Amino acid sequence: MKSLVIKRSIVIAGHKTSVSLEDAFWSELKDIAEQKDQTLSSVVGEIDTRRLQGNLSSAIRLFVLDNARSRAGQQTGVRHMAGAAAASLQA
Repeated sequence: MKSLVIKRSIVIAGHKTSVSLEDAFWSELKDIAEQKDQTLSSVVGEIDTRRLQGNLSSAIRLFVLDNARSRAGQQTGVRHMAGAAAASLQA
């Protein structure tokens, strides 16, 4: 069976690197770059410099997820806070 994760090469900050991403994440990342009027390399470069830990592929997935949540009107952490508040009310 063919893997759903595809290894892709990209140049960031003048260095060639590779990331392993599913098509859906790659496509969404390209759309985000287009919306921001930036190159894919510059967006990935920003993600790379801002990540605190983990690998670049994971950081990209989290960036795309956060972007999708923001567009849907859900901010990261708000659901956790709401869930914690609801749990404390039930206790």
